[in-house]
Amino acid sequence: MHHTLAADLARLPELLDATREAAAATLAALDTRPVVPGPAQAQAQAPAQTPAQTPPPHPATPDPTPPLPEHGTGTEAALAAFEARWAPRLSASAGPRYLGFVTGGATPAALAGDWLTAAHDQNSNSALDGGGQDLERETVSWLRDLFDLSAAHTGTFVSGATMSNTTGLAIAREWLGERLGVSPAEDGAAALGPVRVLSGAPHSSIAKALSLLGLGRAALVPVPTLPGREAVDPAALDRALADAPGRPAVVVANAGTVNTVDFDDLRAIAALRDRHDFWLHTDAAFGAFAALSPTHAHLTDGLDASDSVCIDLHKWLNVPYDSAVQFTRRRDLQARVFQNAATYLGPLSQDPDLVHLTPENSHRLRALAAWFTLRAYGREGHREIVERDIACARSLGESLTADPYFTVLAPVRLNVVCFTLSQAPTAARLTALREAAGPEVFVTPTTYAGTPALRAAFSNWRTTQADVRRAVQALHTAAKELG
Repeated sequence: MHHTLAADLARLPELLDATREAAAATLAALDTRPVVPGPAQAQAQAPAQTPAQTPPPHPATPDPTPPLPEHGTGTEAALAAFEARWAPRLSASAGPRYLGFVTGGATPAALAGDWLTAAHDQNSNSALDGGGQDLERETVSWLRDLFDLSAAHTGTFVSGATMSNTTGLAIAREWLGERLGVSPAEDGAAALGPVRVLSGAPHSSIAKALSLLGLGRAALVPVPTLPGREAVDPAALDRALADAPGRPAVVVANAGTVNTVDFDDLRAIAALRDRHDFWLHTDAAFGAFAALSPTHAHLTDGLDASDSVCIDLHKWLNVPYDSAVQFTRRRDLQARVFQNAATYLGPLSQDPDLVHLTPENSHRLRALAAWFTLRAYGREGHREIVERDIACARSLGESLTADPYFTVLAPVRLNVVCFTLSQAPTAARLTALREAAGPEVFVTPTTYAGTPALRAAFSNWRTTQADVRRAVQALHTAAKELG
């Protein structure tokens, strides 16, 4: 064994303690450190250098890239180099005022589970190796119950919403082949001929998935939405499906759009199958969590009628990246698409190994972090997170509505506030506003109904009303300085 590896092995408990201390210090500082550090903040956060350390050229501008060391100096030195060079540049995305995208943090239990995931280092795709698959199946069963899905749905862990949508649409592609008497998995996507995928306000990952699956971005057919809404117009969808009689189609429903968390009427869409032949895929990446709140559960009515469902877990379940789940009613078609023929993997059975259900031949035991947080806090604990985040979003929306510098562009339906400047809401001015407020609150740009805008998404387990007040003050101050 290499002498540095041997030395690290001998000191492993001590090195893990040092790592734990560094992690604990990072998490303890989330409330006070800049949410998105600029050069000055990164420099200020950099730890003091000891004489034995070589300071980085600039924490916020790490180039030039140093050469790969020929002779390593061990884990302790690597940890010190990371803390000096890179940690000050990282955003506080695990913290309570990182409101960009839809970003959760990691609950204490999820963090513990993720650490143990690395320690056990399981490839949980094969039944030949331990109980990883069984743990994942148990976790999927808990998640199915959490989102009120029936036992007709089977689930599999994947890396995120994009891969969940891609997997669901891959199954849909095979279903199209089944209806047309071909198998895209065997014969290629071209065997299907023209394909139509209809949706009102699809997430960008849908077009990306269609490109990846060989169906093409042009297969995505936009369907009119309801006036002033991002929810699809069921009557317009009915007419669009009637445009190609006799040809099966795919409908992508949205349970929580990115800009305004608008929900398609899932029951009305499912009812259209009485007249039209289509696969119903529902993108419920974070909207599915509305099911946890009795006040908002009606938004997900009809989710169980979907043929496939995308739900992202590193959003509102607050487990570390990367983690999502994909549900479907047609595991047989899923295995037909993703089966991996290799003698060392064993035969494809009625209960397929996970290697036969996703694009990955190997993946880490992502389910363990989810298992930990579900076991630790249960339905009630996660309901509290969801409802607190919704309350925080509404408070931000009310405060911005009352502030003359801002205009809220859509109702706060769940956990996202879509807003813009009242005066001259140009992309450049919004960028300046966002960057000025960045040390206190991070929001992301968007466009809503042709208007440049910003969006704040609440999905972190740490966020409280105190964080909302800090965000409101930071946004107000930045807007006032813009004039």
